[in-house]
Amino acid sequence: MIVVSLIKLIIGFLLLVKGADYFVEGASSIARKLRIPTFVIGLTIVAFGTSAPELAVSVSAAIKGSNDIAIGNVVGSNIFNTLVVLGASAVITPIAVEKGIIKKDYPLSIFAAILLGVLSLDMILFKAPAMTLGRVDGIILLVAFAFFMYTTVKAGLKQRAAANLEHEEALANMHMPTWKSILILVLGLAGIVIGGDLSVDGAKEIARVFGLSEALIGLTIVAVGTSLPELVTSIVAARKGESDIAVGNAIGSNIFNIFFILGVSATILPMNVSSTYLYDIAVLSAVMVLSYIPIAKTKKVSRGMGITMVAAYLAYTVYLIMR
Repeated sequence: MIVVSLIKLIIGFLLLVKGADYFVEGASSIARKLRIPTFVIGLTIVAFGTSAPELAVSVSAAIKGSNDIAIGNVVGSNIFNTLVVLGASAVITPIAVEKGIIKKDYPLSIFAAILLGVLSLDMILFKAPAMTLGRVDGIILLVAFAFFMYTTVKAGLKQRAAANLEHEEALANMHMPTWKSILILVLGLAGIVIGGDLSVDGAKEIARVFGLSEALIGLTIVAVGTSLPELVTSIVAARKGESDIAVGNAIGSNIFNIFFILGVSATILPMNVSSTYLYDIAVLSAVMVLSYIPIAKTKKVSRGMGITMVAAYLAYTVYLIMR
């Protein structure tokens, strides 16, 4: 049983690595051909693609009534994205952060974490019988997601109109044909989704053999497993010099996870929120605020900051296991 699970884990990771390589190559090529800023591609197409495993796991878990896995997956994934995806990418090579992400998208991801906490406090704020994410909460999250998409696409079109078209066309001609870019993008996404699914299945089976709780599995094993696409994609993007894709992928995934994934999950079937998760949502909010301050000041994630962020995640994981 464990041998089969380990094989799943290894094959899944190999698919993730190769899929991420293709995905970044195809996405950056399409961005240049369409004269779309790469940070917009990172915040939308790449972020959505790498968040496909979280979407599948959380919606499936919500339908099956496994609220701890559904919510823990999103909260744990966002903490992992902020500390490890950004941190590990910066350890490989310091990454610059685009001005639009600092001014709009990063603050929006902080707002998303705080909003999730507020919507979960029904029992305290409205004297409800339990803390839940209901259908109204889900609709609120989906409306916020629509706003994010609108502003991101609008910013991309504005930058495209202001770009030097001759220069952009010259860059576009240096890249592969459009059909090949799309094919590589689709193949990369397929590798990411299938690889993420195999990795998560293998990790969950191994975790259950060792008797870990569903809440712990959701916050750690499943969260890390479904965030492997983000991690691998951002590291590959950083190594290729595509820092906008690396950062946009992590921040866009955080926004996508809360606004869209939990929005869809709660709209389909209201979910009870364990009081334990309030601490983790608070940790997520604090992590995002504390990491935003130096990034906003320096406009980058330095190697030293990256090491600190990864170390902070390891400390948080130890806390979860002890808890």
